[in-house]
Amino acid sequence: MDYIILDIEFNGRKFASELPMEVIEIGAVRLNDALEAVDEFSALIKPVYFSKLNSFIKKKTGIPQEDIDRAEGFVPVIRSFLAWLGRSEACRFVTWGGEDFKRIVLDTRMHKLDDAYWMSAVYYDLLKVYLRSHGLTNDVSVEAALEELGIASEGSAHRALDDARMTAEIFRKTFAKLDPEKDAKQYKDTFSNAKERRTVKNAIRLAQSQKFAMNWELLTEHVLAGKIDLSDPRKAAELKAYFEAETAKPPRPPKPKSADRQGETREAGAKADAEAPGANTVETDVGEQSAEDAD
Repeated sequence: MDYIILDIEFNGRKFASELPMEVIEIGAVRLNDALEAVDEFSALIKPVYFSKLNSFIKKKTGIPQEDIDRAEGFVPVIRSFLAWLGRSEACRFVTWGGEDFKRIVLDTRMHKLDDAYWMSAVYYDLLKVYLRSHGLTNDVSVEAALEELGIASEGSAHRALDDARMTAEIFRKTFAKLDPEKDAKQYKDTFSNAKERRTVKNAIRLAQSQKFAMNWELLTEHVLAGKIDLSDPRKAAELKAYFEAETAKPPRPPKPKSADRQGETREAGAKADAEAPGANTVETDVGEQSAEDAD
């Protein structure tokens, strides 16, 4: 069994344009079953929609615009990548987070290519394995994980091949914590984004803190109406399932109040009681946070 450590870079304007994000670089390292690096793949991709790299991506990756201008398009590059992958009799992918696989699937579909290989491929989200094994709840970068593990960072962060090499180092260190079956994942289409799911989660937390019995009908009527379009039944079903799963979790314990704010808290509580909070309070108070598409 080979392990393909995969990393991509992509370009576009997430949450600021209806045009799709596009893969602009693929980097991969092939490890054998002894976790030894035996091969590598690296290629830039010329995007279709945002032919000019936006300033953030250019600064983040350091990819020169002229290199992108000379690069091949997605179709020939992904075919070359699939041919390279075919050198392994069997393989599982390793990514840092779930965004890499998602972007390859979406670009494959955008170019009207068969997505069967990617939908059936198995991958490990090493970020989730790392967080679990270290008892962490907030995401960390590859660089932060390397530092925590005492591994020297080499190469350029946010270049696909260098990031794949660094992720391979983390994979070796974390391999013993991996559950080969339970941690195995396959790409699944999602119809809601992280911002929408966070809106649902925030509403649940607020309702729990106010000891308000929230259900899906109240949520859609008083919180989601006008904020999230539920006309697609697939999105509605997905968010309802997410709501039910989050509601089933035990409420988070309240944060301890500092002594100098207890009076302020009591005053705010008295005001809230006087206003008889209900579903409308949930609607008014729930805040939305901008987030990436992957939770």
